Amino acid sequence: MSETHITLAHGNGGRFMRELIEGVFARHLGNPLLDVDADAVHLPTDPGELMFTTDGFTVQPLEFPGGDIGSLAVHGTVNDLAVAGAVPRYLSLNAFIEEGLPLTQLERIVASLAQAARAAGVVVAAGDTKVLRRGEGGGLYLATTGVGLRRPGLALGLRQIRPGDAVLLSGPVGDHGIAVMLAREQFGLKGALQSDCASVLPLTQALLDFPGLRFMRDPTRGGLATVMHEICRATGLQADMQQQAIPVREQVASVCEMLGYDPYYLACEGRVVAVVAADQADAALAAWRALPQGSEAAIVGHLTAGRPAVVLHTPLGGTRLLDELEDDPLPRIC
Repeated sequence: MSETHITLAHGNGGRFMRELIEGVFARHLGNPLLDVDADAVHLPTDPGELMFTTDGFTVQPLEFPGGDIGSLAVHGTVNDLAVAGAVPRYLSLNAFIEEGLPLTQLERIVASLAQAARAAGVVVAAGDTKVLRRGEGGGLYLATTGVGLRRPGLALGLRQIRPGDAVLLSGPVGDHGIAVMLAREQFGLKGALQSDCASVLPLTQALLDFPGLRFMRDPTRGGLATVMHEICRATGLQADMQQQAIPVREQVASVCEMLGYDPYYLACEGRVVAVVAADQADAALAAWRALPQGSEAAIVGHLTAGRPAVVLHTPLGGTRLLDELEDDPLPRIC
């Protein structure tokens, strides 16, 4: 392609659109299933329960330390399947590209998306592109659908949670939210913090053989606190969280202290919150810590009979309630 930026002609169905699809998307995402001239593809599947999810991504900036909107779209969709106990198999991709986006940037993002898909073992089996007029988008929006397979009979969900269960967290919170904010260079702040954007499939697969595994969730928008509120609302149980046990990187804590953010509400894109029977919590934690992705995992709380609230126990012996999130502290981070 001789053009350097996206134009409206890249969305008109003609030569420019064909060159965009073939020269950027198909070149990086090409696989035996992907027929750029077909309206539908066949998806071979193995026995198991079919799991299905969908998501959209509008992060700003499009590229940030530790990832970009392309890898984020893959990891976000793969992770939704993984925490449901599934092995991700296929993705669809819809790209909404704003007129004026540099083609070199688009190609970097698509290449990153393709690399993340290969690493996660998923195939981008179908896709579509649309071009938005200048000023009608944020450069690039992505929408994905994911299909995975789960072993038959695996019972995971909020209804499985019982009083006394332990809450495990696979790693530090707030890395993604603060990394994206620093990439915007707002408030005169810069830093080298990397997003935690990654597939959590190794973490989720490591727990599936524990009969006491009740529930898993990736704490994206709204962070750890929002996942815990979801649990409390669904079960009527109280979440007693230990502040000293919740891992937070020093850089994240420093930025939060300066700007008034709370790390427990910030999005993560490569972490898992798991609820496990108390008598299996230590073994589950050891399974996580044996993995590179789980080396900083911790048991961060327990669920008890009481009022459905998230209670943070401080190192000095005090408590404070983590209220349900209302304002959006960091817009467009996923």
